Amino acid sequence: MRHPVFPPPYRHKHSPIKNVNEVIKEQLTVGQKAADWIAAKVGSWHFIIGQSILLTVWVILNVTAWIRHWDPYPFILMNLVLSLQAAYTAPMIMMSQNRKADHDRIEAHIDYEVNLKAETEIRAILENLEAQNVAIAELHRMLEELYTGKAGGA
Repeated sequence: MRHPVFPPPYRHKHSPIKNVNEVIKEQLTVGQKAADWIAAKVGSWHFIIGQSILLTVWVILNVTAWIRHWDPYPFILMNLVLSLQAAYTAPMIMMSQNRKADHDRIEAHIDYEVNLKAETEIRAILENLEAQNVAIAELHRMLEELYTGKAGGA
């Protein structure tokens, strides 16, 4: 009787899988947190609606002169304020986007590591299944020998 040979038990030789969000959160500086906060606020409907209301009120007050003309038509001061806002928010939004691109790169690398680990474990599972197939085939052959031996001798 031939004994089936099974591969040795699989041992996990890898570190635990990392949560990308936790890895990134640990590395954030105050400036990066500020850039993310500003990008989130400026890129919201609340900001757009609030700014639209503020600009509408600005124009109405200056056209009708209810208080006084602090910025008469063509609203040079309003253009200056909006230009300053754009000059400061655009680089902050870009910083936030660059950081998110770094986040995506780290996430892609961790996905690659997980895929490598999964491939190794799948290979071990397939080797074990192949050994089981060989063992089952040998057991099947042995049962047939027993069956045919009893059937022939009976």
